[in-house]
Amino acid sequence: MHDFDPGYGQAPYAALVANYPGTETYPAADFRTEWGPIFHRGRLDGTARILVIGQDPAEHEDIARRILIGTAGRRFQGFLNKLGVTTSYTMINTYLYSVYGQQAGTAHAHDPAIAAYRHSWLDTLTAHNSIQAVIALGGLADTAYQTWHATAAATAYTGAYQHILHPTYPDSAAAQGQDRATAMAKMLANWNTALDALHGVITPDQAVPLAHYGADLNPADLGAIPEADLPPGLPAWMRSDEPWASRQGATAADKRATITVQIPADQRPF
Repeated sequence: MHDFDPGYGQAPYAALVANYPGTETYPAADFRTEWGPIFHRGRLDGTARILVIGQDPAEHEDIARRILIGTAGRRFQGFLNKLGVTTSYTMINTYLYSVYGQQAGTAHAHDPAIAAYRHSWLDTLTAHNSIQAVIALGGLADTAYQTWHATAAATAYTGAYQHILHPTYPDSAAAQGQDRATAMAKMLANWNTALDALHGVITPDQAVPLAHYGADLNPADLGAIPEADLPPGLPAWMRSDEPWASRQGATAADKRATITVQIPADQRPF
């Protein structure tokens, strides 16, 4: 038997996905709207106790149609495992579409039209689940939470809140010339602080002792993306620890329009 995410066929989520915004709200110059919106990952059946706000979908998410399944997703899944939370979570992104350039994400951080649709998801998720904590991954997600929390509808939410460094912070810091090891240690120290704040506050799916990160991630710190989080029939290698999707192209236009998907060598049946 295979677990799978049944999707958005039931109220209230059916109405949310039927009325998603397009280029009138997300300008194509700043977002890869041509790849379509990616809505969520996790539980929509009322059992979620943690609500996660990410940033925007990348190439893996564009193919699998669920958010946070690549490097960032596996790192953060390990964070949830340290809280003993294996199923009772739900995740949305700050942006429905992949950002085309980091400056575009920052430019739209306070966009009221983008926020309005995002608020409808946050309102719905907090109203239909017993959310004990909201976790924001990165600065854009923190802005998204703070913008929502200032609305009248959000006053009903009185649970915990943690803003942590984005799971790919060490990689983006290294790309800007910083020492990757130092950036990784900084992120994991930040995550340890969040673990201290949340452990014992969140009702776990499976009770686990509090275990901090070291100065670097090790293989045991990466969490597997559960089969139940993805649409039915997607192959197991789409949940593997290896990259299998990448943007390719000789020009910026070609790269934007092309995602190459390749089964990892150790996942092939030949």
